[in-house]
Amino acid sequence: MMYYVLYNPLSGNKQGAGSVEKVKALVEGEVKALDVREIVDFKTFFATLEAEDKVVLCGGDGTLNHFVNDIADVEIKNEVYLFANGSGNDFKNDVAPEETGLVKINQYIQNLPVVEVKGMKRRFINGIGYGIDGYCCEVGDEEAKKSDKPVNYAGIAVKGLLFHFKPANAVVTVDGETHEFKHVWLAPSMNGRYYGGGMKVAPDQDRLADPKTLSLVIWNGTGKLTTLLRFKSIFSGEHVKYTKMIHIFTGKDITVKFDRPTALQIHGETVSGVTEYTVHANA
Repeated sequence: MMYYVLYNPLSGNKQGAGSVEKVKALVEGEVKALDVREIVDFKTFFATLEAEDKVVLCGGDGTLNHFVNDIADVEIKNEVYLFANGSGNDFKNDVAPEETGLVKINQYIQNLPVVEVKGMKRRFINGIGYGIDGYCCEVGDEEAKKSDKPVNYAGIAVKGLLFHFKPANAVVTVDGETHEFKHVWLAPSMNGRYYGGGMKVAPDQDRLADPKTLSLVIWNGTGKLTTLLRFKSIFSGEHVKYTKMIHIFTGKDITVKFDRPTALQIHGETVSGVTEYTVHANA
């Protein structure tokens, strides 16, 4: 039996290669390390494995989300594990918060939802963000181009809330039922409970629900100062008690339209100038 350890050198603040040695200490058997970015055909990769071989993916939410898109059309018969070494690890904190080693993920990487935006289709493991979270990723991308220092997303969020980000009006449709909202700060659609490095935005979302559904969370109507003061409650999931500003919908097919272009983010990957997105619970 062989453990194939797929690592991303860029994950965990560019410390991803070090996770290989940590995995070796956790498993019994021969280990072969591969840079996950260099695997161009996952169908061929999995076809070459013996049935008893195991695959360990090292990385955070971004690495995991790339992986689930790369294996979208691949039949996987081997056990697949995650060794979380990202900066946020929202997926791991959702499905196995107490686990310090390997997390088996076969049941979580199949039957994933899809987002359609600007002619592109992408599977997503946790959720997609639209509003000030997308704005933060967009500004963070620009800062990263100018400096090697870690991006201060918290600082970007505070400045955005107080000065730079302008809420939009939204029309949302969930399984054919349409609602309108003014002054929208956030409009993410969630497969899991967490995103954005620890924000428990959808506390009741079940990624393994049968039948499968997604949660759309709308934060709207509050002024800048109130939004800033209450924003910390999203990390504990307590924001949902503010029912005048938080609206949660559950459904299989969700469309969100803003009245002006706004950035959208998929696990930290920014899509700029978005006026509309659609998600489907099943690909």
